[in-house]
Amino acid sequence: MSYGVPAAEPSAEIPVCPRHPDRPAYVRCQRCGRPACPDCQRAAAVGFQCVDCVNETKRTTPTVRTVYGGAATIGKPVVTFVIIGLCALVYALQWIVPNDGIYQQLAYAPAFTDSEPWRMLTSAFLHSQGFLLHIVLNMYTLWIFGQILEPLLGHVRFLAIYLLSAIGGSAGFLLLTPVYPVNGPVGLVGASGAIFGLFGALLVVQRQRGGDIRQLLVLIAINGVIGFMVPQIAWQAHLGGLVTGALSAVVIAYTPRGPRQTLIQVIGLAGVLALVIVVSAVRMAGAA
Repeated sequence: MSYGVPAAEPSAEIPVCPRHPDRPAYVRCQRCGRPACPDCQRAAAVGFQCVDCVNETKRTTPTVRTVYGGAATIGKPVVTFVIIGLCALVYALQWIVPNDGIYQQLAYAPAFTDSEPWRMLTSAFLHSQGFLLHIVLNMYTLWIFGQILEPLLGHVRFLAIYLLSAIGGSAGFLLLTPVYPVNGPVGLVGASGAIFGLFGALLVVQRQRGGDIRQLLVLIAINGVIGFMVPQIAWQAHLGGLVTGALSAVVIAYTPRGPRQTLIQVIGLAGVLALVIVVSAVRMAGAA
């Protein structure tokens, strides 16, 4: 005759993970003292912390911000690389899509301003297929300026200046060329207007920080002269982008620090966009 042996009860002294009660946890959080299983442990400066304490620390720790109000960033300029990637993708599609489909849908010409105003922005992501250096030089310059300005301004502010400058470049082309040319619409493509906006932004930022701007002025002058001397370069877009980028940077760089810094900058940048829209609308009304 055999007798059943009752199973041993788990010891009440064995700690278990609060998030996974079925798992024993012999490591305790250095912050709250609760046990944490391997899945809930996070390495800390000393020992381990539980995932709840790590999340709470992230939630309550103030975001480190640059002097211009943007979130301080380390590592690679993410927005810069995303823009470069988008331009490269669109350039590849320009070759793949037949009958110049991408160009026909996204390029800008002043005559399209009233009916398809989004072209003022989308044209900045297209580049000339007949001149490879067009996209190469633009992306190389963007990479250089992005490494300087994006960490300084923060991702969002850098992107705002870039996009506003792209639109401002198209507005400059609209203001300084015939809206309805005799020989038909003249298309505008390229990131040059936006990149000249970064020229203007860096000029303002350097000035505001008390840096030497002489070399930057020389560089802007050289690129400006090239725009006048080389055929098929839209110097009008360069000028429009330069002015728009500089105005946008003035808003960001000269807004006093404080709890309303971001709000004032948003209103100021919206004002720059509104100015570009009004100037473009007046130009179109005068050409009608």
